[in-house]
Amino acid sequence: MIEPHAPAPPAPAPPFSGPARLPVRPGTGRYLVLAGVFVCAACGLVYELELVALASYFMGDSVTQASVVLSVMVFAMGIGSLAAKRLRRHAAIGFGAIEAVLALVGGCSAMALYAVFAWTGDWGGMWADGPRCLLVVFSLAMGLLIGAEVPLLMELIQRIRRQDAGGAVADLFAADYVGALVGGLAFPFLLLPLLGQLTGALLTGAVNAVAGGGLVLGLFRRDLTPRGRWLLLVANVAVLGLLASLAALVGDFERAARQAVYGGDVRVALRTGEQEVVLTGGTGGRPLRLFLDGRLRAGGRDERRYHEALVHPAMAGPHARVLILGGGDGLAAREVLRHPGVERVDVVEPDPAVVRLARGDPALARLNAHVYDDPRVRVGTADAFRRLREAAPAAYDVVIEDLPDPDVTSSTKLYALEFYGLARRAMAPGGRLVVHAGPVSSRPRVFWTVESTVRAAGLRTVPYRVTGRESGPAGASRALQDWGFVLAARTAPSLGLDPRTPRPRTLTPTSLTAAARAAARTRVPRLPPSTLVHPRYTG
Repeated sequence: MIEPHAPAPPAPAPPFSGPARLPVRPGTGRYLVLAGVFVCAACGLVYELELVALASYFMGDSVTQASVVLSVMVFAMGIGSLAAKRLRRHAAIGFGAIEAVLALVGGCSAMALYAVFAWTGDWGGMWADGPRCLLVVFSLAMGLLIGAEVPLLMELIQRIRRQDAGGAVADLFAADYVGALVGGLAFPFLLLPLLGQLTGALLTGAVNAVAGGGLVLGLFRRDLTPRGRWLLLVANVAVLGLLASLAALVGDFERAARQAVYGGDVRVALRTGEQEVVLTGGTGGRPLRLFLDGRLRAGGRDERRYHEALVHPAMAGPHARVLILGGGDGLAAREVLRHPGVERVDVVEPDPAVVRLARGDPALARLNAHVYDDPRVRVGTADAFRRLREAAPAAYDVVIEDLPDPDVTSSTKLYALEFYGLARRAMAPGGRLVVHAGPVSSRPRVFWTVESTVRAAGLRTVPYRVTGRESGPAGASRALQDWGFVLAARTAPSLGLDPRTPRPRTLTPTSLTAAARAAARTRVPRLPPSTLVHPRYTG
């Protein structure tokens, strides 16, 4: 007969896990530790979101950047948890030191990334990937530090009042997850709109330092040697002092970084709910440039070349009713109004700040020929996808898509098969659609995926490209670049110009024919279309 197996006696507690000598009752001490977990978790998630937001702005493609940040941080958290096992004997001083370092690294991360982007972004060569490398370094460092928190906090909470491991883990993770919720909501709704990315990160670091240092020095100070207490106090005061100094210098730092990115004549710089808007030049004979999220969208030597190539081929046909998706700067509408017979132009711009700037800034209003004073132009601030869903069938003779490049993640739904199906429905018989599809030479696969997606919506296409020097991100070298366009209609469209309109300055029928041939030479065959549930522009 097999004897039943007797349960093993509980393992003795390690010698360093005796009851903590607290200045408060155990119940209160336990509550304070869980409150510290809550605050540190909120700060940790804010750091993650700061990295994702900055990386998306500096490097584009938020899906890729979020994946890099989160995957590296989660991996590093596992390594940090393993490494923290060696610190359990000195859990209190170890946790305090980790929080001080985390507050310093997390609080300064936004300024460091911005500095590298601003001052090395146009160096090229090995420095071209500087922001990406720094992003990985910060993700790894913060992941290691955040991962080391949990084992040490578990040790501290068990030293207050010992309980079963399952209950302790449940309490700890409940506080951690609720803190993450608060941090995740505070970042987009409070920190970002009220303080901005740089000051928000610095404030988060200060809160992190106060919470970590206060918990250890206030609750577990008897576990520290006098020297340990002084070292931890001095470290936290130094971190708070540095973060406060940087916060006081944020305004000067932003102005200097902005000048490094955009040049010395920045006139307007604002962060809207949608993007960062920067306007440079436009006075004293300096060329005007409008940047949206760091990318040149209007102005410069090639502004007219871009907008004439976008608008005029689409207007070589019926064009009484025109819909412009994007183009809140008014420059596409300026070219539309050069054509006789235009009765109505509807501009749909998602960011009202761009429209206000186009109306109110003297230099930009002069560049767009004051189109918003024309009664035929009606502007609305709405999502382009929603606007097309609400449009009546056959409502427009021309649909112009003047939007950011399709590989910008926030724009991918506006280059999807479903979007072009809505555009097709909104087009009158004989109507035309023109799409800005990004650069051809540097991203041919993206360009031809747009063309394939438009064809999949039941439209015939003519792709073409024009060259320019100022189509890239701010701070990038001004090497020869290009813009790619796709002209589409229900029947095969001809690429030409309206003979009733004065000839554009930068286009001729001959140059358009050459533009179509130049695009055709770059064709990438058999590309599947991009859809809402399977976007094919990111990566």
